[in-house]
Amino acid sequence: MASAETYPDDLKYHPEHDWARIEGDEAVLGITWWAQDALGELVHFEAPAVGDTVVKDEAYGEVESVKAVSDVISPLSGEILEVNEKAVEEPESINDEPYGEGWLVRIRLSDPTELNDLLDVGAYRAVVAEQ
Repeated sequence: MASAETYPDDLKYHPEHDWARIEGDEAVLGITWWAQDALGELVHFEAPAVGDTVVKDEAYGEVESVKAVSDVISPLSGEILEVNEKAVEEPESINDEPYGEGWLVRIRLSDPTELNDLLDVGAYRAVVAEQ
């Protein structure tokens, strides 16, 4: 069952509908409620490998729904420390809890100054309102 529309205040957002939860020099990344809702029921998450490098504003994986395939854009640069195997094995968990069990990857930040380019929840809600 898909979650209700929500955008947590403690996250940072990328205009391409991705989020980052900052935890010291690491970040957990995922797609926003709006992204999973627009895609519909997710059936596949093509994840990067642990040890891969992600680059801010570039694709690091794909999510596939019954309607479309979409790149997952990294809001920050860094090294993949962990991939959420539940999201790989049960992609519907991304629909159910996009900010909880549906997170995608954990990275070690390579450039913490990139955080300054991300949106707070108010600015992200403005982006969603224009969609």
